[in-house]
Amino acid sequence: MTEFTEPEAKLEALLGIINSSARQAIAEYKKTGHGVPSADATTFHPLDLATDTLALKKATRLLEGAYHQLSAILAPPQHTVMNFVFNYNWACTNVALRAHIADVLEQHPEGLSVDRIADAVGLDESKTARILRALSLMGCFKEVKRDVFANTRLSLILKSANNTGCYAHYHSRDVSKYAGVLYETMIDEEFSRSHEVDKAPRVFACRKEGMEESFWEMMKNDDERRDIFHRGLIGHSEMMGTSSVLHQYNWGDVSSVVDVGSGIGAFSMPLAKMFPHLRITNHDLPEVMVQARNAWEENVPEALLDGRVEFVPINFFEDIPVAGKDVYYLRHIIHNWPDAEATTILHNIRKAMGPNSVVLIPSSSTHSKNLAVAPEPMLPNFGAGSHRVYQIDLTMWFLLNSKERTLDEFKTIAAAAGLALTQVYDLVETMVIEFRIAQN
Repeated sequence: MTEFTEPEAKLEALLGIINSSARQAIAEYKKTGHGVPSADATTFHPLDLATDTLALKKATRLLEGAYHQLSAILAPPQHTVMNFVFNYNWACTNVALRAHIADVLEQHPEGLSVDRIADAVGLDESKTARILRALSLMGCFKEVKRDVFANTRLSLILKSANNTGCYAHYHSRDVSKYAGVLYETMIDEEFSRSHEVDKAPRVFACRKEGMEESFWEMMKNDDERRDIFHRGLIGHSEMMGTSSVLHQYNWGDVSSVVDVGSGIGAFSMPLAKMFPHLRITNHDLPEVMVQARNAWEENVPEALLDGRVEFVPINFFEDIPVAGKDVYYLRHIIHNWPDAEATTILHNIRKAMGPNSVVLIPSSSTHSKNLAVAPEPMLPNFGAGSHRVYQIDLTMWFLLNSKERTLDEFKTIAAAAGLALTQVYDLVETMVIEFRIAQN
């Protein structure tokens, strides 16, 4: 273990990590043959759309963590703390998303004057300029000359057709409201010490507005919100690199997959495209299965024609999945529920499993000691390089009073359902955990 006894030595070490990780990231971009991305680019780099970017994600995790740590050391503390509070980027992003500003600018790659942008989206000109200028400071949109704005590689995420944009839309519009009542829920007699779903900050915020729907009822009853949510889940996978499991798991030895809580097929659609030998079952609620079939007809019609995919409605608290399949995949499911409900879901899957079946659960890799540790003098958990995974943990709290579990917590609920841990796949911001039937 290296000892960094002098503050300046720590700074030099962080500078070294920043330099080496940036060069690693540059090398990954160059490997594609398309060079490195430009801050002013108006198209995505091919690596932005790749499904397996583990090397790049490892480099940028170090880069983000080290430079934020360096900045926190060297900048006046009042600057850093107030930067936490003076962060209205989520609100400005929400305006850009809901007004479809990036879609408008897509037709004007050279830039468009703010008066014409405001006219196109029906907003006030001066306020629209302030929104765009604030986002341009962060590289999202570019002010090509005074009051003339154009898209950048970052603002392309905010186009209405972008799935990660849907994820940002849902968070900036809805989750931000739930975060706003967090302290109130922590001192409220009814909510403060409860870990049940119906005592989430979302419930508290909705009650203040006279709304009593559960999260899932809200999704069922609002077509637009449900569409944004399910497309946002695809965006979540793109952001977190969950799709790396398509490359890092040996699907060639698998013949059948059950996607439990599949949504419209954020995981199973690309799986079917990459591995046409697989027989896939999508399990979700009836109304989601209708939406899923439509998505498959549009995106993977050949799987329907070949009979390689089926859509089976299920309530995973009450029903047992289709039996005897090779892999039961649970994406964005277990983190939605407290331990008792999560154990029930796993117990029902255990009933369906054959002797060689496995359960795969992807999860944000928060504070899991079994995974990679950052080099000193960085924080062991990579600090700000792990920003997204810890924010997702908070999101689960705000929405459903749930959490991203540690590996040990997963092992506990799995054991209660008769399952045993067999392997962990480290995908940088995501870990995929494999369970088999426990041997007595």
